[in-house]
Amino acid sequence: MSGSSVLRRLDWLTVFLFALLVFFGWINIYSTTLTENANSIFDFSTLHGKQLFFIGLSLASIVIIMALENSFFERFSSLFYIISLILLAGLFVFGKTIAGATSWYDFGFFNFQPSELGKLTAALALAKYLSDIQTDLRKIKHQWYAVLILLVPIVLILPQPDPGSALVYFSLFFVLFREGLPLQYLGFAILLILLFVSTLMFGVIWVGIGLGIITSVFFLFKKPTLKVPTLPLVLFLICCMGVSLSVNFVYNNVFEQRHRDRFSLWLGLEKDPIRLEQIKKTIGYNTYQAEKAIESGGFIGKGFLEGTRTKGDFVPEQHTDYIFSSVGEEWGFMGTTFIVLLFSLFFLRLIHLAERQKRSFNRMYGYGVISILLIHYFVNIGMVIGLLPTIGIPLPFFSYGGSGLIFFTAMLFIFLKFDAARLSEI
Repeated sequence: MSGSSVLRRLDWLTVFLFALLVFFGWINIYSTTLTENANSIFDFSTLHGKQLFFIGLSLASIVIIMALENSFFERFSSLFYIISLILLAGLFVFGKTIAGATSWYDFGFFNFQPSELGKLTAALALAKYLSDIQTDLRKIKHQWYAVLILLVPIVLILPQPDPGSALVYFSLFFVLFREGLPLQYLGFAILLILLFVSTLMFGVIWVGIGLGIITSVFFLFKKPTLKVPTLPLVLFLICCMGVSLSVNFVYNNVFEQRHRDRFSLWLGLEKDPIRLEQIKKTIGYNTYQAEKAIESGGFIGKGFLEGTRTKGDFVPEQHTDYIFSSVGEEWGFMGTTFIVLLFSLFFLRLIHLAERQKRSFNRMYGYGVISILLIHYFVNIGMVIGLLPTIGIPLPFFSYGGSGLIFFTAMLFIFLKFDAARLSEI
């Protein structure tokens, strides 16, 4: 397909929403990083100037993507995946440590984070494997192969340590469920999370009582014709109690103190007021200040460049992971609502595009892109407003950072290129 044909068929509504997100993201980066010494917006010694440079690189990546054949990304998806794994492994030897995580390669002006490339290549590799005519997710062997594609980069990322990036890879499991992975696995994962959180909050005894009550209510109201095998039910309850009994050991011996502090703050586990105040001033400081910044913005905000907490550097990392707090302070409830609606329209449009794909590879890759961007969006905003524990992942297209913006952009426009070519595909 010619370049002009691709441009005509490109979904310009999605491009417009993308451009708005990048623009408003840069506006807030400019506000949070502006100093008295800045000469112009094109001053590349400043963070907002560097972000303009990254935006330029992102636009260049779009041009390159549009010039390549559609089959290029599918044909070399396995090679790209292997290269990303090599780059992730190389961090243990050549990586640069920033904020306690060895997650970057230092190229002077630009720090490259290979986990961002890995998200793109993992989505391509997973779509390639699942779209193979011989792949059947009803078979255990094929399920394991698909899961292995996601677990290998996770295993390489966790020791950096970068649990936030590792969490993003788990979002690609939604692609597996969309394409036929039995929902029992999802139910099992949700059950484990509920057991873990419930045990931390209420203790093993109350979890056991709760399981007993739920089982009793089930048998009390179930239809007489519904037969429930006794032995599997007993084994299931024993396994649940086993998981609950192991929670305290995992929590106290596997988790680091900073992880325990984050759970204590998030779930309200700490009862000692002195210790709780100490946690708020350390682990919970960023979230506390972010909430105060958003709260201070009120309904219409303090105005552009008028955020006192922003100017006073009260919120650490306000131009990256906590950039949504600057939206709340300067643009208020109206501004945060606008950004949430903008992201919502963006995701709904991507889902529509994914569902109309003729080729299974394109559809699966599209849902991979959606899954990755969605978990970034929900976790980042949930973290900033205190609904989720602190996890260091950026807001897509919005937060400061070259690797994130460039690869988010590449990820999106590869999918838009696939969509533009759908009418010519069989």
